[in-house]
Order: sequence, then structure tokens, then C-alpha cells
Amino acid sequence: MNDSAPSRLSELAKLFLKLGLIGFGGPAAHIAMMEDEVVGRRQWLTKEHFLDLVGATNLIPGPNSTQMAIHVGYVRSQWWGLVVAGICFILPAALITGGLAGIYVAFGKLPQVMPFLYGIKPAVLAVILQAVWRLGKKAVKNRQLLLIGLAVGIAIFLRLNEVFALFLGGILGMLWLQFGSARSLGALLPLSFLSLTHINPFRAGAVGSTPLWQLGLFFLKVGSVLFGGGYVLIAFLQEGLVDKLHWLTQQQLLDAIAIGQFTPGPVLSTATFIGYVIAGVPGAIVATLGIFLPSFFFVAVLNPLIPRLRASRWMASFLDAINVSAIALMVTAMIKLAQGILLLPSGIDGKAALMAIGAAILVIRWQVNAAWIVSGGAVVGWLLQLA
Repeated sequence: MNDSAPSRLSELAKLFLKLGLIGFGGPAAHIAMMEDEVVGRRQWLTKEHFLDLVGATNLIPGPNSTQMAIHVGYVRSQWWGLVVAGICFILPAALITGGLAGIYVAFGKLPQVMPFLYGIKPAVLAVILQAVWRLGKKAVKNRQLLLIGLAVGIAIFLRLNEVFALFLGGILGMLWLQFGSARSLGALLPLSFLSLTHINPFRAGAVGSTPLWQLGLFFLKVGSVLFGGGYVLIAFLQEGLVDKLHWLTQQQLLDAIAIGQFTPGPVLSTATFIGYVIAGVPGAIVATLGIFLPSFFFVAVLNPLIPRLRASRWMASFLDAINVSAIALMVTAMIKLAQGILLLPSGIDGKAALMAIGAAILVIRWQVNAAWIVSGGAVVGWLLQLA
């Protein structure tokens, strides 16, 4: 069999284009598919090496499954492999999401489309709840980590910037876990009262007047600090684009999240959709590059260092604290989104609440794929419109 460098790159391109096209179900499903392909079928990596790479993705910001694709590409064919595998895994989702963004901008507010979106949003809420539940059970390993997560959640509700809260929780949580002192945890609460005007990296803006460099810089910052996977992205988008910059409405954010869940590939392709809504095709390109570029850089730096990082007791504690802080971010974002989905001026939207509860039961109790949940929500929303 030809095992030359061009042949390896061609194999990487074909494999990750395929995975990018059929990769429904979120990061866990993507990584499972990769394990089957690169360990079971092709034997490019041993199972032990693959598990080392999975663990390494939790040490750096960014989308886990995208970083796994980049890791595999680097192991298989060094720098060119890193680039080819990453781009091929991201490209299908970006193109599909960008195309849907064009349709949304043209037709998203028409009555024919709104019934589908009405059903999709409660389904998205259930998918996020399932992710919080699943990841939370893994992240909250002990009472200390539970208290760290609660403290970070309180700090965010008290208007502490979410990026600052995430790293503060990670660093002080690491100190508490290592030294067993409650002082580091207590420091979170007084810092919660700091004004966002002093630590918030985003400035207020207006939809339709966004410079491309500023849009790209926003997503570059998010891609550089995004611990916890694609679902934590929602918290950053809510805080930065809706609450502070005002480049996006709450409605547009909900629709963007729904599209991200509805399409295959990385959830972070939501950035492509948002970039298009804000600034057309150039905005989609800039947002996509900004959100994904840090992952290429982090993987290139980390891959050779994996053995030493895995053995570090301090890094393990920092990771534990970062993970539980990310769960707190997800919970606060979920609460804000639930308010926008379930609450009407006259009270609770009963139909939306029932759809959210039904979808939550399906996704948590029977582990129904997120793509089917979102598709089913769209159908139910359409049927309700006919009734």
C-alpha cells in the first residue's frame, strides 16, 4: 500500500471530510467515530495513544472533537496533516451552516419558517440540559469542586465577566485543591463585585456597523479561552454579542444555536452562522477563522508536551477546577436561554414548556441523538402551526 506523504494527506482529507459530513450528535459522537476509524479500522494509532490525545484536548481551550481531528492529522502527517485534517473536518459544517445562514437572512422571519424555529428552540434547550447533566456528573468529583462551581455561578450572576470568572475559578480552585485552604475559594465572592467596565474586553456596538477586524477579534478571543466544549460557547455569545456588544438579538442567538445543533460537524460552526448574520459572507469567513485558529495553534504546541502535562498534579487540579467552572457558565447561559424560550409577557408558554420537557426526557432517559431531537422539534413546531 502506498504510504507516501501525499497518500497520507489524501487519506486524511477523505476521512475527515466524511466525518465532517456525517458527524451528528456532538463531540462525544465525533470522537467515537474517530476512534472507530483511526484505531479500529485503519490502525493509525493505538488505543492508548488515542486516549492520551482525548485527555490532552481537555487541557486546552477549544472544541474537543475538532482538536482530536487536528491531533490525529499531526500524528499521521506532521504539520501538513494537522492543517488538512482540521480544515477538512471543519469545512463541511462551515459550508452547510453558511448556506443555512443565507437562507435564514432571506426567509428567517417569514411565517413559513417560524413554526419550525418555534419547535427547534425548546429542543435545543433540552440538548443543552442533557449536556450540562452529563458533563456536570463527570466534572463535580467532590464537594470542593461543587463549591467552586457554585461560587463561579454566583459570580457570573453578580455580573463578573465570564472569561475572568472562568480563569479565576480555575486558578483559585487549583490552589484550594492543592493546599486545602478555603481562602482561595472565598476570594471569588468579593471579586464578584468588580465592575465589568474595568475587566470586560468587549465594547458596546450596534448591529450592522461591525468592522470585520472587531468581529474576528471577538471570535479569536472566544476561541482562545473556550474551555468546556461547544456548549460553553453559548455563555460567551450571550455575554459578549447579546448583552454587551448588541450585535445580535436574543432571538438571533437562539436561532443560531438551533442551526448549530441541526447541522453535522463541530458545534462551533455556529460562529459561521452568526458571522453571516452580522456581516454577510466576509463576516462568516472572519468569524470561522477566528473561532477555530486557536485550536490549530494549541494542538501544535501541546502535542509534543502531552506526556509531561498528563503527569502534572497541578495541571490536573487546574483542569478539574476549569471544568466545573465551565459547567457553571453553561448553567447560567441555559437559564438565560430558557427565559427567552419559555416566558411570554403573559406568563409561561405552555406548548414550548411541554416540548422542552418531552425532548429532555428523550435525550436524557433514552439518549436520543441531538440531531433527531432538533429535527423532531422542527416537525412538532410545524404540526402545532397546522392545528
